[in-house]
Amino acid sequence: MTHILSIDTSTSICSVALHANGELVAQTETFLDRSHSRNIAHMAEHVLAICEISSNNLDAYAVSAGPGSYTGMRIGSSTAKGFCFALDKPLVSVSSLYSMAAQLQHKSPGLIYVPMIDARRMEVYTATYNAQLEEISKEQALILSDSSFEEQLSIEKVLFGGDGSSKFKEICTNVGAFFATDAYPSAKFMGKIAFEKFEQQKFEDIAYFEPNYIKEFHTNSKVNI
Repeated sequence: MTHILSIDTSTSICSVALHANGELVAQTETFLDRSHSRNIAHMAEHVLAICEISSNNLDAYAVSAGPGSYTGMRIGSSTAKGFCFALDKPLVSVSSLYSMAAQLQHKSPGLIYVPMIDARRMEVYTATYNAQLEEISKEQALILSDSSFEEQLSIEKVLFGGDGSSKFKEICTNVGAFFATDAYPSAKFMGKIAFEKFEQQKFEDIAYFEPNYIKEFHTNSKVNI
């Protein structure tokens, strides 16, 4: 039995989950903005405690690779890397958008999937996947307009998901567009993907791993999450 502890801090939601051979065993989430750094270690301890499993008995850690909140992803990646260094465990990364696409596929099989994470104003982080979750368009930061995804929507039904999709829902009039605005990145959806990568030994270099920020982050003030 392969036990993987997954961490997702790519949005305002902070989540930790334990999976055994890709199946969810336990999970916890907080929806408190700007609290990731205070809660993440305690949440990991809590999940392991309720499952009565020691961190030494874990086989790997998985972390959201983004895109998403710059500060949130830094907190998640540094926490996961710290656990891996201390316990000599491998690290697996999972794309926030890909795990959301898998969530959308579970809701409605056989469509095109476009997960969207809010990136402020009319911009979203997004990618496009086919019915088999193969990438059609790469992860990108996209400014939405009423003509976005026009070509795709002219030939296929498309399911848009995530908090960013609510922006597109307001301006999209195409009858082939469907929306799951309640979808969100979470550690509980990372298990099967992380397990597959573990089986294939697709591990990250812990010393050099960085999340996919997509955009450079600039600030003159301190930001806490």
